[in-house]
Amino acid sequence: MRVTPCAAGPCAAVWAWRIMASPAAPAPRSLRHTLGQRIDACAEAIDVVTTMRDPRVLASLLPSALRALLLRCTGDASQESLPARHKVVFDWAYPADFPAMEELYARAKQGQWDAASLAWNTSVDPLSPEKRLLPYDFIDWELLKASGIRLTEHEKTKLLADLCVWMLSQFLHGEQGALFAALQVTEAVPFFDGKFYGATQVMDEARHVEVYRRYLETKLHKRYEVNDNLYTIIDALMVDSRWDMKFLGMQIMVEGLALGAFGMLFRLTEEPLLKDVVRRVILDEARHVHYGVLALREKFTKHLSDRERREREEWAFEVALLMRNRFYAMEVYEEWFEGRMSRATWREFTARSKGMSEFRRTMFRRLVPNLRAIGLLSPRIAPRYDAEGLGEYMHGLAADRLTGEALLTDLDGARAA
Repeated sequence: MRVTPCAAGPCAAVWAWRIMASPAAPAPRSLRHTLGQRIDACAEAIDVVTTMRDPRVLASLLPSALRALLLRCTGDASQESLPARHKVVFDWAYPADFPAMEELYARAKQGQWDAASLAWNTSVDPLSPEKRLLPYDFIDWELLKASGIRLTEHEKTKLLADLCVWMLSQFLHGEQGALFAALQVTEAVPFFDGKFYGATQVMDEARHVEVYRRYLETKLHKRYEVNDNLYTIIDALMVDSRWDMKFLGMQIMVEGLALGAFGMLFRLTEEPLLKDVVRRVILDEARHVHYGVLALREKFTKHLSDRERREREEWAFEVALLMRNRFYAMEVYEEWFEGRMSRATWREFTARSKGMSEFRRTMFRRLVPNLRAIGLLSPRIAPRYDAEGLGEYMHGLAADRLTGEALLTDLDGARAA
């Protein structure tokens, strides 16, 4: 089971009690069944790399995917060390030659906030039917029933809460990756105004790790391990020596996808403290993706060969599909349904269930316009996005034309509608 009880306070005892008391907790399994599930899990991880069609993308992600496979097949590691290889760029002239980044830096300074100022005294009941973390119809209960699973109303509420815990856990893990990527890019980016802005993003990401960790530990008392596919991408970015690939992977892909997911959670959740946490993070993340668009548009349109641009187009496309097709909350499955339904049945259920489908779709509403804005949606690659059903997002507003405030207004309008 890939679930981590929180270590602080009475949380571990509370979680142990919940495990023992929950009728949905998996029953003891035979060695043969456990081995079969482990083999299937390892096969899933191997399948991640075998479905990549571009050999250069495969070569760049394979070492990271193998490390994820090792963690999956041998057990979780709470701490690890990775080699980081990138150039550190000093500029002793201290130029002020990128006005758009200078303006973004000014906005970032004005937008700083203190995580301690949130209403942490708010009482949060993850099982409350009045202030649900996720709406009741986020899961297609009839589809789950057709898969052979019958849950009580209490179990349904708890499963919804655990799916929210899973989302927030992945947000937390992604923010840690963003923290380290921001540190590396601030050293490596050639724009001096970008270094100023990058320093504010490091502070932002540390604050995001702080608020998500605190919410999970003190309000939900639970945390899931990092999703294998998210791990693969973060790992690959940490060891890549090219600053623009770190930018593309973190600022555009991971942060862009997360911005869509944050927006969906902000729109759907009824829990006031969580809504405030996500609202504040969205305002920061909108600037981060804006920064990525500014920097990469300059780099990709002026300083890349056609071969290098094609390589980045292929990488972005493969990673986009990896995140869309593989984000199946398998960590929740392992806790709730391992031994009660097959992994394949769970994958089909999450692919068809309304809430999880919307979760994956909304991520791309924010991502695809940014790929267009930085020049990675050429006529060569665009038809492949169309073929995957992602073409409808191509004409949306990119991050440099959509502030966090405008994004929140858009989300409020969608919720009211």
